[in-house]
Amino acid sequence: MVPKRVSQSQLSFYSTFEEQLSHRHSLYILANQIRWNIFEEAFTPLYSEEGRPGKPIRLMVSLLMLKHVRNLSDESVVEQWFENIYYQYFSGEKTYACGVPCEASELVHFRNRIGAAGVELILKESIRVNGKDGQEQEGTTDTTVQEKNITYPTDNKLHRKIIKKCVGIAEAENIELRQSYTRTVKKLLMEQRFRNHPKNKGRARKADRKIKTIAGRLVRELERKLTPGLHQDSLELFKKVLLQKRADSHKIYSLHEPHTQCMSKGKEHKKYEFGSKVSIITTKTNGVIIGAINIEKNVHDSKTLQPALEQQQRLTGITLKNNFVDRGYRGVKEVLGTAIVTPDKPDKRRTAYQKQKLRTGFKRRAAIEPKIGHLKQDHRLGRNFYKGIKGDHINVMLAAAGMNFKRMINKWKVNPLVSLTQLFETLFLVFKNQSPLKMSF
Repeated sequence: MVPKRVSQSQLSFYSTFEEQLSHRHSLYILANQIRWNIFEEAFTPLYSEEGRPGKPIRLMVSLLMLKHVRNLSDESVVEQWFENIYYQYFSGEKTYACGVPCEASELVHFRNRIGAAGVELILKESIRVNGKDGQEQEGTTDTTVQEKNITYPTDNKLHRKIIKKCVGIAEAENIELRQSYTRTVKKLLMEQRFRNHPKNKGRARKADRKIKTIAGRLVRELERKLTPGLHQDSLELFKKVLLQKRADSHKIYSLHEPHTQCMSKGKEHKKYEFGSKVSIITTKTNGVIIGAINIEKNVHDSKTLQPALEQQQRLTGITLKNNFVDRGYRGVKEVLGTAIVTPDKPDKRRTAYQKQKLRTGFKRRAAIEPKIGHLKQDHRLGRNFYKGIKGDHINVMLAAAGMNFKRMINKWKVNPLVSLTQLFETLFLVFKNQSPLKMSF
């Protein structure tokens, strides 16, 4: 149901946050820079007119922002909101609220409600808050992998999970299996220990084959005893895992995340990464993230440019003149009116000015590498805990939005009095209960 509007007229006899909090605090300034009304207008139609009233939309959006700005889990951001008055002011509270704002699981439901389109609106607002820094005519692009929250996949792990899930399905449907193999699997696990020792290799491989045989036996027994059509998708997935070979393409690496891809990025310390490919676009000079999109398939980097630039133009309304990329994008010269600039062999026909411009552009392109590193370490792109392909799209955009907001927070921390005029304008609009539309500190 649509959240009820709270009257803000004289909420208490005591002073409000505007009188208590520091107006120089970065979260206080950011709260008055964001246009919260656009989220109200966009997300209100997603609620029903009946049922229990939902939580305020600004509260839920602000919790998603704070989570990725501060690198917190759903549980931690809810707990810290109760303890931090600046978090409460950021989410629209006028006085101190005693108690948690919502259950952590409600953030999951809200993310699923707004979907990737709603999260893209948050990313668009984070670009606008950065002002002119996000309106450059040149950009840089690179790809990376956001890893899924799965264990390192091996065939034996998958076969053991199939056995466990088959036994669970049988218990849920009250099906009596000929044998559950609980003690047998436990003995086989003991035989698989220390498999790299020369004396144990043969015994471990033999145990692997037995576990695979047991898994296939249970899948076939469930097919015979289950009602036709019941758990059909799970059984088909199990059979695909049991049939796949070492050199097969489109393999299944996780039962709960079957769309996970295996990618080799040429890293010395990590040969393979299991997740999905991500394309990041930043402005060349200031490093504002103006595009962050998840690529569902493991394709060549040059194939990711069109969807990435389509999103960038949708978010900023600007067609980049030049987009500097690395040699992994070889073969593409122009996409959607943007020139794709890759390092190539020296051309004697170029003037000294042209050579210097290219050299400067490629030096600035290298700045996107630490940017991606900060996205992974500080804004939850390193390991994606959101489920499914929808979770892949949501996580990368929230991480990018969190980094854009953090950029402005750091800017205000370093020099909170960068513009007294702008600060006074902010205070004036706060007292007038309005939100500033165009401000850049």
